[in-house]
Amino acid sequence: MSDLFRDIQEQVKRHQPTIVLPEGTDERVLEAAANLAKDEVVKPILVGNVAEVQGRAEELNLNLGQVTILDPKTYDAFDDMVSAFVERRKGKETEETAREKLLDVNYFGTMLVYMGIADGLVSGAAHSTGDTVRPALQIIKTQPGIKKTSGVFVMVKDNQKFVFGDCAINIAPNSEELAEIAIATAETAKVFGLEPKVAMLSFSTKGSASSIETKKVAEATKLAQQLRPDLVIDGEFQFDAAFVPAVAQKKAPDSPLKGEANVFIFPSLESGNLGYKIAQRLGGYDAIGPILQGLNKPVNDLSRGCNAADVYKLSLITAMQSINQRVTI
Repeated sequence: MSDLFRDIQEQVKRHQPTIVLPEGTDERVLEAAANLAKDEVVKPILVGNVAEVQGRAEELNLNLGQVTILDPKTYDAFDDMVSAFVERRKGKETEETAREKLLDVNYFGTMLVYMGIADGLVSGAAHSTGDTVRPALQIIKTQPGIKKTSGVFVMVKDNQKFVFGDCAINIAPNSEELAEIAIATAETAKVFGLEPKVAMLSFSTKGSASSIETKKVAEATKLAQQLRPDLVIDGEFQFDAAFVPAVAQKKAPDSPLKGEANVFIFPSLESGNLGYKIAQRLGGYDAIGPILQGLNKPVNDLSRGCNAADVYKLSLITAMQSINQRVTI
């Protein structure tokens, strides 16, 4: 485990938040839950048929002694959950449709978070991003002033840490949405011990090219600076001008970034997705995420190609987000 995760593990262990893992029969999730409980860093909740979950754990020789298992079909407070869900959905669900939806492990798990039984949720090992995010948007919803959730990756290599966003959710954000993403990503960077220096990326540096795309990023930069003058945010920048001090001195000598950006906001999902994968595959960086931001309580999405270590790490991150939100609130 990297120094980054050892630090997070130590901080989380002091609080031991409860994290729900809805995919209770997936062997990667089971292994992660068993290890999280053994290490006493978070209190895991697995969702599923109790006999099936325990049987699968026995097959894998895993100890779930300190792990809670909840089955939507036998959950004691299911009626209360149905009522809370109907109320939260404000006329968009009947009791009948609510009961049906809450048998789905992701809806059930998300309601555990909403009702305060769990502090966060990690899913996606066996479900699509939509299956994980949809219940969160309907139930947890975005924080005041945030119109859309967004997804970021923390890129880690040795002692280097950077945050890339949005690389997971918004296909073509407008200037207001980009500004929102920049501010949210700066806050996420703080969770990982970074003092955020945010670069708004483009194929232009400070007007070196002019197009609808570059003007969008320039406008987003102004909006973000107005909304959060306490943060270091600048743009629009080509990547080298944001990252290489010698290039920054030539292209943007008056910028407060000075070629030392550690948070990079991409102008589109296309560029963000390509950017983090290039850094991962060619640069040798570990890509941690996607980490969802902007929600009232943390819900995070795994890749279906994940392993048990990924589930463990994202559970730690989710726990850290929940602790940070408590402090902020």
